Amino acid sequence: MNLTNLISSNDTLSNIGALLARFGLSALFVLTGLSKIEYYDATAQYMASMGVPGMLLPLVILLEVVGGIMIIAGLFTRLTAFAFAGFSVVSALLFHLQLDDQTQFLMFYKNMAIAGGFLALAASGAGKFSLDHWLLNHNQA
Repeated sequence: MNLTNLISSNDTLSNIGALLARFGLSALFVLTGLSKIEYYDATAQYMASMGVPGMLLPLVILLEVVGGIMIIAGLFTRLTAFAFAGFSVVSALLFHLQLDDQTQFLMFYKNMAIAGGFLALAASGAGKFSLDHWLLNHNQA
C-alpha cells in the first residue's frame, strides 16, 4: 500500500483534514470581522473610498463573524462555504485589482486561493466532526 492510498482511504484523516480546513479558512474571517467592529468608522471610510457603500459594512461583519463561526462549527457548511468563495472573489475584484502593485497583486491572489479553498470545502462538505454530520444523523434516528 502506498502513501496516497493510505491517506485517501482513511476516513479519520479525511475528517480531521476537513475540520482543520474549516478552522484554517474561517479563523481569518472571524478575526477580521471582529477587527471591523473595533475599527468600524475607519473600515466604513475605507470601503467608501473604494466605491463600496459603508452601509454594507454590517452585512460584511455578519458574514465574516457569524459565517466564519458556522464554517468552524460545520453548520450549513456547503452553502456558507460557497458564499465565502463568492465574497472572496468579489473582495479581490473590488479592493485588490491593482495588479501592478506587488502587495495588491499578492492580496488579489490570496483572495482567489481562499475562494478555491472554500469551493473545495463546498464540494466535499464538513466531514464527520461537524454540526452538519450530527444534524444529519440526529434527524435520521
